[in-house]
Order: sequence, then C-alpha cells, then structure tokens
Amino acid sequence: MSSQRIARDPWLDNAKMALVTLVVIGHVWALLPAEGLVGDAYDFLYAWHMPAFVFVTGYLSRTFDYSPERLWNLVRTVAVPYVVFECLMALFRLYLGGEHLNDLFTDPHWPLWFLTALIFWRLATPVFRAVPVVPALLAAVVLSLLSGTVDGENAELFDLTRVLGMIPFFVLGVHTTKERLELLRAPGLRWVAVVTFGGLWLLTTSVGDLAGTHWLYYATPYADLGASDTRGAVTRLVLLVVGLVGTMAFLALVPRIGGWFARMGGATLVVYLCHGFVVRGLEYGGYTEWATRNPAVAPATTVLVGLALALVLAAPPVARRLQVLVDPFGRAEQQVKEAVELTAVAQDTGSLRGMRTQVLAR
Repeated sequence: MSSQRIARDPWLDNAKMALVTLVVIGHVWALLPAEGLVGDAYDFLYAWHMPAFVFVTGYLSRTFDYSPERLWNLVRTVAVPYVVFECLMALFRLYLGGEHLNDLFTDPHWPLWFLTALIFWRLATPVFRAVPVVPALLAAVVLSLLSGTVDGENAELFDLTRVLGMIPFFVLGVHTTKERLELLRAPGLRWVAVVTFGGLWLLTTSVGDLAGTHWLYYATPYADLGASDTRGAVTRLVLLVVGLVGTMAFLALVPRIGGWFARMGGATLVVYLCHGFVVRGLEYGGYTEWATRNPAVAPATTVLVGLALALVLAAPPVARRLQVLVDPFGRAEQQVKEAVELTAVAQDTGSLRGMRTQVLAR
C-alpha cells in the first residue's frame, strides 16, 4: 500500500527555512549589547523578517476551513505544542534560569506567542477569505492600528497587541495566489530587491529616535512607548508599509531550486520551538558578558552560532527525534498508520502464499 506524496514547493521551503534561520539569528543577536552596528542590524532585521514570516504563514494557511479534519490538525499541530512547550519553557526558565514567571498559558513565554497568534489567525482565515482582498486588508489594518490603544494589562493576554498588530501581513498572505507570487520572478527584480534592502537599511538606521526597537515587535501599547494614539497609529502604519516592502524584497531574492536547504524547510516548527532553550541557555551561561568583553568577534560569532543552531535542529536525524515533542499526536498517528500498513502487507503476503500453496496442490 503506497500513498502518492504531494510535491513540495522548493521556493516555499527555502523561504520558510531562511526565515526561521533569521528568527534564530535574531534571538541570539539579542544577547549582544545593542550598540552601534549591532543595534542597527537588529532593527533592520526586525523591520521585515517577522512580517515576512507571518505573510508566508498566511499564504500556507489560505485553504484553512472549519472542517473537522482541519480543526483537529490545528489542535494537534498548534494548540498541543503550545501547551507542551509552554510547560517545558516555564520549567527551563524557573529551574535553570531562576526566573520568576507569571500567568502560565495566558501570557505566552517568549517565542510561543506565535502559536497563540496562529490559532487566532487560522480561525479567522475563512472570515477574511470570504471578503474581497481590499476590504479584508483595510479591516486588518484597522485592527492593527487599534491594537496599539489596548491598555498594557490586556495587551499581555495571549499577546493580543502583537497578534492583532501583525494580522495585516497574515491576511495579505491569505489573499495572495500563486500567480501573484510569480510576479516576483520578473527579470531584474532581484536587483530591485537588493536596492530596496539598501534603502531599508538606511531608513531603519536613521529613524531610531522616531521608532525604536520596541516598535518593531508590534507588542507594546502606544502609551507605553510614550506616544499618543494618533502618533502611534501613524508610526504603526509606516512600519506596516516598511514590513510589506521588506517582505516582497525578501521573497524576490529567495531561490526556487530544491536541495538540502529546501528539504530542511519541513522542519521549521521544530527549529522555532526548540531553539529557545539553547538561546536561553547561552544567556544563563554568560554569553552576553562574553560578547561585551569581545566586541570585535562577538557579532560574527553570534551569526554563526544562530546559523549552526538552525541547521542542526533542522537536520533530518535531529528533527525526527524532536518531532515527538513538537507533534506528539501526529507521531502516534503515523506509528499507528505504519502498523496498519505493515499488517495489511503481511495479510496480503499470507493470502498470496495460501493461494500459491493451493495452486501447487492441485
């Protein structure tokens, strides 16, 4: 019994793997003293790489509906890992880091906000998909702008401010078709993308006083950033445009060929959920202090550490072993399916042997 595999798109796998690698590098980069070039590079990265991550997530979620199969898949691959890793991360930070944590499950710990956001975004997908693209995007932008007006206490509930703050990128991904993405393959567009990134670098390194690092997380209410609702909404709108431009530039540069890197794209959730333990471990081990004492080599070393960490976690032998934590029910279902298939093969083989014996006996 064999089932035909659905062909994977190497462009999507390359994009996913590149983006989750940038997420890892960004988190390790945060351990460096945020001064000068280090701080500029951090702001440049965060201006567009999470918007691009959310956009690709929306594109991959555009077929989500309320069928029992899709809802169970959402529970199995998002809700269950959230509960598992929320507990694991809390225990890790409490007992190894000596941290004090509050509001377990309702206030996602560090990178786990993305799973709570994904639950909300996917449940909203059929609603946004049923609306034409322009009204859907306008509604998403309004939600993003209004999310910054939520008071600080409510903003921490499931990271509501960030969930709604970044929803325009998800909705745009939901309404993007394969044909529209093909427009990014136009001749010469890669050079335009390179120039665009150069412009974004100049922009993000020159307006730090107007929109500092915390603005790029979409997680902090305007009032806590020292801005009025009007100024906050205008700044958020500019950041949405910057994030969109950076997303398109990134996608224009992503190669469309397969290979070992693209094959790792199927393990992005493993990388995303597991890298935080290593990064926190580096923090507890004094990596920031080491980087402060070695400013000349720390940035390059940090990039290499982040890159190596992402590649190791995505390597098939490692990813397969970690998959039991990331998707415990899926692993169990796969094992049951394989057992059923082996049983069926054994039964078929036994039947064939029995028929052969009968034929020979005649």
